[in-house]
Amino acid sequence: MLLQREDLKKAKRVVVKVGSSTITYTNGKRNYFRIDRLARELSDLQNQGKEMILVSSGAVAVGVDRLGLPEKPKTIPGKQACAAVGQGLLMHTYEKFFAEYGQIVAQVLVTRSEMLDRHRYTNARNTFMELINRRVIPIVNENDVVALDELKIGDNDNLSAMVANIVDADLVIILSDVDGLYTANPQTHPDAKLVDRVEEITPEIEASAGGAGSSVGTGGMCTKIQAAKSATTSGINLVIASGSKNDAVSRILNGENIGTLFVSKENRLQFRKRWLAFGAKISGKVVVDDGCEKAIRKSGGCSILPVGIKSVEGDFDAGSTVSVVTEAGHELARGLTHYSSAELQTIKGARSSEIEHLLGHKAYDEVIHRDDLVILN
Repeated sequence: MLLQREDLKKAKRVVVKVGSSTITYTNGKRNYFRIDRLARELSDLQNQGKEMILVSSGAVAVGVDRLGLPEKPKTIPGKQACAAVGQGLLMHTYEKFFAEYGQIVAQVLVTRSEMLDRHRYTNARNTFMELINRRVIPIVNENDVVALDELKIGDNDNLSAMVANIVDADLVIILSDVDGLYTANPQTHPDAKLVDRVEEITPEIEASAGGAGSSVGTGGMCTKIQAAKSATTSGINLVIASGSKNDAVSRILNGENIGTLFVSKENRLQFRKRWLAFGAKISGKVVVDDGCEKAIRKSGGCSILPVGIKSVEGDFDAGSTVSVVTEAGHELARGLTHYSSAELQTIKGARSSEIEHLLGHKAYDEVIHRDDLVILN
């Protein structure tokens, strides 16, 4: 069944990306009116039970203003210096406005290594999930100050899609200085029409995306299309809309026809489970007892606790995909483990309440969460 705008009402975990042009003026000074409105809107959605994550640009622009520079530096060290100055100022502004609405926020700085390195990915995901569970809104930016060229994501459009993958978001909303994707560049083609919905990102759509947008940002429609492609191929829907529209995020989540909707062909959970079953490298085996096997089969999938594990085979890290095997040697399922093989050797057969005592720490009660488990047969 085709996804309809009304279906976006069901989205619970939402990544919202705001560009520099949305929260700063062309001179780099902060747009307090829009920042206040954004903080109020996201706090209200959080109060409704949504799980909001904010990806925010603007640190370099704010730093340029604070340092009194006539324009954004051309060199990487120059940009990094501006980011170092601006990031603290921007977070202080967010903290102040969100606090007015009783909402706690947290700064999270990431680089591409969070996706390339399994340990860093697992740590980043654990941090995000802990913040979300504690009803804190993470405010994310690329760690421009230390990122090298090979570790840079390059723009916050693609960063928003990366974060959505890490946290298993239901939807990404990119707020920009344009209303969405047009049939042509509206600045040069006055008759260009706004595209309401994109089912497939074709080479023609990619080719139609122009260069960078405003002078204060780094991304244009091209990076937004790249982000949409990354999100939708991972089972996550994405909307591009104007950040100048009042309550754009709330209206999108209420099913209104705003901006351009890029539709994923399958939902996040379906994609994740298909990837676990057939796309991921199997790094080891976890043998479960009869009770755990029956529980998995009966309920069609449940979390696997250490008490149900009889033995562990292979050498693997936390975050690896492992095969779940019965005592008779039959492969029952595949899943993403929260603990390494060495840790599982220590906690197998134990109760979840004993994990911290045995290991000295506890990331999760479950070895494999039911959302990270796919039943094979």
